[in-house]
Amino acid sequence: MEGGGTVADKAEFKECLRLTWSQPYILRLVFSAGIGGLLFGYDTGVISGALLFIRDDFISLEKNTTLRETIVSMAVAGAIVGAGLGGWMNDKFGRRPSLIIADILFIAGAAIMAFAPNPAVIIVGRVFVGLGVGMASMTAPLYISEASPARIRGALVSTNGLLITGGQFMAYLINLAFTKGRKEETAAILRKIYPANEVEQEIESLRKSIDDEILLEGSIGEQGMIGKLKKAFGSKIVRRGLMAGIIVQVAQQFVGINTVMYYSPTIVQLAGFASNDTAMALSLITSGLNAIGSIVSMFFVDRAGRRRLMLLSLVGIVGWLAVLGGTFLGAAHNAPPVSELEMQPFANQMCPEYKPSVHWSCMDCLKAESTCGFCAHQGDTLLPGVCLALSNATRGLCHADHREFYSEGCPNKFGWLALLALGAYIVSYSPGMGTVPWIVNSEIYPLRFRGVCGGIAAVANWVSNLIVTQTFLTLTKALGTSATFFLFCGVSFLALVVVFFTVPETKGLQFEEVEKMLGSKDYKPWKRYRPEAPLKGREIGLAIP
Repeated sequence: MEGGGTVADKAEFKECLRLTWSQPYILRLVFSAGIGGLLFGYDTGVISGALLFIRDDFISLEKNTTLRETIVSMAVAGAIVGAGLGGWMNDKFGRRPSLIIADILFIAGAAIMAFAPNPAVIIVGRVFVGLGVGMASMTAPLYISEASPARIRGALVSTNGLLITGGQFMAYLINLAFTKGRKEETAAILRKIYPANEVEQEIESLRKSIDDEILLEGSIGEQGMIGKLKKAFGSKIVRRGLMAGIIVQVAQQFVGINTVMYYSPTIVQLAGFASNDTAMALSLITSGLNAIGSIVSMFFVDRAGRRRLMLLSLVGIVGWLAVLGGTFLGAAHNAPPVSELEMQPFANQMCPEYKPSVHWSCMDCLKAESTCGFCAHQGDTLLPGVCLALSNATRGLCHADHREFYSEGCPNKFGWLALLALGAYIVSYSPGMGTVPWIVNSEIYPLRFRGVCGGIAAVANWVSNLIVTQTFLTLTKALGTSATFFLFCGVSFLALVVVFFTVPETKGLQFEEVEKMLGSKDYKPWKRYRPEAPLKGREIGLAIP
């Protein structure tokens, strides 16, 4: 599928371990730059769990899916602005100051939310958090990529993804209980990253690259943003790179991952698990699988390649989304009925729309225009239950009678299959579409346009994220949970086709070689690019036979 020669995989892997062991500064740099990723992941995880309890505290949120979506998605809206500002700030001030500002914004947002007395103030805090997250999301991979040896660049950029998923896992657990032009400074930093015999070669390579960029476009920072955008879109190389970068970022979101990460406990309840504690505990498993997938990506992205990992990932995503859709469809058709006999202990608490003469199931009860919930059978949740008006009082009465109370999904025998498919979906997503789009965007643009193009692609990512998170609960109410997952399945299949025909392989290529590939006359993204000749002193393990 990919074409081209193979790479000495074992040599690459050993080289990665050798460099990070002998040059520990690399890891310190990566983890420092990745703090924003850790905070991003933590925020994603913590809001998914907090949403359950916010909903319980404010009964009006039970059926008000728009307000619940807004609480989640305002961080995404802030991230769109943050990513756009981040592209400009990276070129104007540099990578390091941008990361620091991003972390400060996140801290400010967290403080606002910590002392928020109502949902409106929580939304304000979410916007501040989003500004920091958006800025960090495009700066951290860029910083890490530019400071990493090419032979292990993919693995190191994947570390940012690991920190994101690690932050998510940590949050679920808590819910449950780099400037150019200064040669001496540059040399000092490079000596901490590369072995001594490679430093001078890398300094010369970096100097030549910067000189070439300045000769072509003028020193970065002397151009206005409009002028830089005009030059960017006037370049065939940039247009090809930006098309690939935006496509993978949009695809990353439209496969539906953040419906899982933001609404994981809610999805668990839709699968038929009523308890908040159970939903949070099971969500912890899905978050852990996401973190494990990021570790897998670190080991294989510089061996299997970026493109192959994404395509394999999308194949798995399509398959498991189809299984999820089918599972929820079966659950809806087998929901327990509402029984008039079961209503005797709750005579004054019945759902206003319920009429004994009309056959109702649990699904009909939850879809009632007024706010209603399903109180399951006392002995067997799959047997007929009662439909009650939803309030803390009726929830309490149901629990007092040793029954489970359902307000999102209905009890069914397909719940564990849904959780299995959900876990398999995350395992398919995380090593490929979870981390690789950020790696591709950190290495596919020419140096002079890397900040602005990275910012554009990051904005595309966050806009897509906003669309998905702001509509998921609404879609589940309007179309049903199964149809919503079938919709994501169809979009994911389209993404598979588009990525195959538009995104090239950048594995093991120097930045200069990526630029040559994008500018070549016979450029075909689905064919592996072969450099005309290995670069002088090319890094071990990457020479293509």
